[in-house]
Amino acid sequence: MDHFAAELLESDRTREINFDIGDTVKVHYKIKEGDKERTQIYEGVVIAISNKMNGKTFTVRRVSYDVGVERIFPLHSPRVTKVELVRKGHVRRAKLYYLRERRGKATKIKELRGGQAIVQAEKKKQKKEEEAKKSAENKTENKENTTA
Repeated sequence: MDHFAAELLESDRTREINFDIGDTVKVHYKIKEGDKERTQIYEGVVIAISNKMNGKTFTVRRVSYDVGVERIFPLHSPRVTKVELVRKGHVRRAKLYYLRERRGKATKIKELRGGQAIVQAEKKKQKKEEEAKKSAENKTENKENTTA
């Protein structure tokens, strides 16, 4: 039964991982305050990725006012609107929990060779996807207006 459920959930995936451990990312996520909803950006270093089928989560760490703050985001959550890659990091571990004990410059992660090129390519890819999405929405709106 679990295998059958896993196959069903496999088709529900909408977002691919465009980042890895050690990368700096900006996570755009929705916050609901009363009856209003807004998008907030959380920027930090990815220190862990948990791979459990569609329950994939990633942990992002940042230092805010000299206090280390970690937040766990579900990858396929509707609240996470976009994960934007800022820079690629070069690390040799799967989990970067050792950053919790480090302070200041000791928490810096070296940038991957050619990392800027990878980031630029990713930004171009996201921009094309957004434009394609907008044009598809405009086409559907035009069809609805002409039929009405």
